[in-house]
Amino acid sequence: MKKLALNLLIIGVATIVISSCGGLNKMVENSSSVKYDVQPSPLETHAGEVEVTINTEFPEKYFNKKAVVTATPIVKYEGGQTEYEATILQGESVEANNKVIPYLGGSYTYTGKIPYKPEMRQSELVVEMSAQIKDKEPVLVPGIKIADGVIATSELVQIDPQAVLVGDKFERITPESYDADIHYVINKYDVRDSELKQDDIKTFQTKVAAAAKDSAIQIKGAKISSYASPDGAYDLNEKLSGNRGTSAERFLARALKKLKVEGYDVEGFLSSVETAEDWEGFKELMEASEIKDKELILRVLSMYSDPAVREKEIKNISEAFEQIKDDVLPKLRRSQLNINADKVGYSDEEITALAQSNPDTLNEEEILYAAALTDDLDEKLRIYTAASANYPESFRAKNNIGYVQVQKGNLAEAKAAFEQAQAIEINDVVKNNLGVIQLMEGDIAKAEELFTSAMGAGDAVNYNLGIIKIKQADYSAAVNYFGNKPSFNAGLAQLLNGDTDKCITTLGEIGDASDAMVYYLKAVAGARGNKDEVVLNNLRLAIEKNPSLKAFAKKDAEFINYIANEGFAGILE
Repeated sequence: MKKLALNLLIIGVATIVISSCGGLNKMVENSSSVKYDVQPSPLETHAGEVEVTINTEFPEKYFNKKAVVTATPIVKYEGGQTEYEATILQGESVEANNKVIPYLGGSYTYTGKIPYKPEMRQSELVVEMSAQIKDKEPVLVPGIKIADGVIATSELVQIDPQAVLVGDKFERITPESYDADIHYVINKYDVRDSELKQDDIKTFQTKVAAAAKDSAIQIKGAKISSYASPDGAYDLNEKLSGNRGTSAERFLARALKKLKVEGYDVEGFLSSVETAEDWEGFKELMEASEIKDKELILRVLSMYSDPAVREKEIKNISEAFEQIKDDVLPKLRRSQLNINADKVGYSDEEITALAQSNPDTLNEEEILYAAALTDDLDEKLRIYTAASANYPESFRAKNNIGYVQVQKGNLAEAKAAFEQAQAIEINDVVKNNLGVIQLMEGDIAKAEELFTSAMGAGDAVNYNLGIIKIKQADYSAAVNYFGNKPSFNAGLAQLLNGDTDKCITTLGEIGDASDAMVYYLKAVAGARGNKDEVVLNNLRLAIEKNPSLKAFAKKDAEFINYIANEGFAGILE
């Protein structure tokens, strides 16, 4: 009896084991009945990650009530694989806290992400499962391919942030003005010898004489403005101002002849204007004075416009008027002399020659302008370096050294120059340019911080932030930052934001479309928009300009629907 009982126990255990394995084997055999819906399919990378959502449907009587299943989505590619985080599922009889799949069928939704690798462009998404009952040996369910490839179009963003050059303020022609006043005795209009010995008259004549001898200065004309003070009868003042203008003209004409000013006697060279009562000058002098009752007098000027009433009311303020007669009115009895001239600077040829032979002779604006006259980056760098040496406190020279170094691809040298510029002056241009370095070095967070604090630096900042937003997968914001100015990155942002037609239009507006990637991106946009002609024509042009794109296109999941297209296959042969 004991032997029979032992045999029955062994048979029972074996039956349980066989039954358990049999249940798992059934899951293995029927694994193809499990349905997977993958979103997106093909997979896509955004912001450097490949995110996937998998909706899984288990059929009725598939999931063993006692089974625990570990499911792992895996992206497999040549030379390796990258696993998503595994999910543990359990049958309805298992006492654990995992997601339960009923025996009568059920579903679960999985979402996960992994870092993108370039090798994933040609890959497949596989789900691998292992099933186990209690502590028995796990049974592996064969991997099932559920999606193809990873679309990596967002990775095409061109990291070409725009640095900002600070221009010169060079003006070849700068206006100059030489001025002096001739003052008169009350009710007189003759030019006194004592007045001509005043310092301002002497300085005036010295400057005009020097200008007449300087070939770089062109004297354009002269103007005389003559005035009478606003006291006394208007008729008398009108006659006085006119006579003062005449006497000042005679003096100035003789002086210009003596100083050998060319064209002084040509009609229109000299103009004259007379003001009978200089109330504006009176007001200015009163505002600047310390005269008692000044505010009361200014109030009279604001209350009355009639000159006679003004004069009467001011004279009524007797104590103040006595001071006005001594300190203000004499200054208004005058003729103002003004000579206008243009100082003409070096020609472009002269500036270029001096920048090469003797840059020390150029002022800051001239030497910065010299750099703008050449397209040769090495020559620009030499000139900006000379400018920095001559003007060590010029943040513009150091900033522009950094700008040229960016164009030459010398990031370390560019960074050092921008930091030197920042040490002299912190401004939006330098912040933007330091952001350019951070972005090109891969520090997106620091670059964004600098760009957003540099909005006053112009359109370049918006372009640079557009690049940041593509890297962050904020494509709508990227489109807004790029605006209407056509560029490869602007077209890419539009494509990634779902506007394929706008992308094609933008890329078509790029003036010099020598970049093969412009045509390649057009082909991608065509594929998304099911425009066969756009795909084939532009892919052909892209490969003609850059033959390496043939191999690149063969692995691009954007063209997965064109694999069977004869024209497409012919281009990639």
